[in-house]
Amino acid sequence: MGYAELISKLEALPREKQAEVFEFVEFLSARCGTSTGKPITHTEWTDAEFSELSVAQAMRGMEQETVTYMREDLRERWQ
Repeated sequence: MGYAELISKLEALPREKQAEVFEFVEFLSARCGTSTGKPITHTEWTDAEFSELSVAQAMRGMEQETVTYMREDLRERWQ
C-alpha cells in the first residue's frame, strides 16, 4: 500500500476513527523511539503506566454510551 492509498483510506474514515489512528501512530512512534532516537523497550514501562494505558484504551468511547441499567437491576444492595 502506498502513501496515497493510505491517505485516501484515512480521509474516508469518520473523524473519531481518524483520531484513533493518529493516537495509535503516536503510541507506536513513542514506543519505537522515533521522537527520541532511542527505542523504548517494554521493560521501561512501569506497571502503573501500562495499567493507565490499558484502562484508557478499554474505556475509549464509553463517555458517549448511555447507561442502560437502573438501580433495580442490581442483584445486591449495600445497606
